[in-house]
Amino acid sequence: MSAEDAQPRWRKRTARFVEIAELAGVSTTTVDRVLNERGSVSAKARERVVAAAKQLAVPRLLPDTQHGLVHIDILLPENDTPFFNRLRQALQRSMQMLDRRVVVHRTLLSAADEARLPQTLGRSRHPRAALIVTTQDTPEVRAALAAAIARGEVVATMVTDIGGIERLHYAGIDNHRAGRTAGYFIGRLAKPGRVLLLPGRLDYRAHVDRVEGCRAELGEHFGHLICEVSSIESLDQDDRCYRVVNAAIKRGQLTGIYSTGYGSAGIEAALRKAGLAGRVTWVGHEMFDAHRQYIEAGIMDIAIDQDPDGQVISALQHVLHACGIVDEAPANEPVEFRVFCSANVRHSPYLLA
Repeated sequence: MSAEDAQPRWRKRTARFVEIAELAGVSTTTVDRVLNERGSVSAKARERVVAAAKQLAVPRLLPDTQHGLVHIDILLPENDTPFFNRLRQALQRSMQMLDRRVVVHRTLLSAADEARLPQTLGRSRHPRAALIVTTQDTPEVRAALAAAIARGEVVATMVTDIGGIERLHYAGIDNHRAGRTAGYFIGRLAKPGRVLLLPGRLDYRAHVDRVEGCRAELGEHFGHLICEVSSIESLDQDDRCYRVVNAAIKRGQLTGIYSTGYGSAGIEAALRKAGLAGRVTWVGHEMFDAHRQYIEAGIMDIAIDQDPDGQVISALQHVLHACGIVDEAPANEPVEFRVFCSANVRHSPYLLA
């Protein structure tokens, strides 16, 4: 055993504590209290000690410099579509992994609540550090979010973005590129004729971007297809989708459909009734069990999935970094979307019971 190995471990620790104390400008007693989390130390002294320990590359798990609870509000639509069910389940999984200091307040907004959203954003029963929202893009919502940012609250949008505000981050896919991807596949697969673009809700920026992206891709690269945007939103309702698709079929030469939302059972029923199931190229959004069945049956060709777990993780990483809980800054990139076809759908349920 070498002389160095024979030295008592407390001496090595004391020597390192002295280095930290000198760099931080505090006593070794303060260093001991901070690193071993004993006794009361001021926030500034605690930050200096931890910063010095990091600078000296001390080989140990360092304590957090933040104390107190961090309150995060997450506002989501009270929407029973499979995607939002998956999003809520993804949020529940992520919440179980959070630091105990982080308190997440999840609020589901009904249609009536959405109308009162600006008022909801303007008040909170707790000292709100951050806000993650999925909502429609209206002047009233933009003004309420801008006021929250002015109060010092961190704001991130998720799933669909809000324009004209200095939000921290948009945790979602690039919906314009998703629309272009849909246009690419329709352009490659569809026969010459008309393509119906069926938007879900045009008061949500995501659906507007998808429609515009698809229309741009078809117009630029696939001149054999005529793009027709429905003036009727699906609102994720089967009966509305059925009526729109049925009317498009009656006009003749329908060779492609791009649906940006739900209501897929209505689309399938209209195609089947007309004897066009599997003969019209159909690109939809989100993976769930009904879409898997349509894909396996050859009725739907492509489903573009926006990865709800990835969106939740992205939103939380950015607000937690802004609140000082996470040290390393996450990448400021859109969440990558996934493309599913008959070759890569899975057989286990997409939505847990």
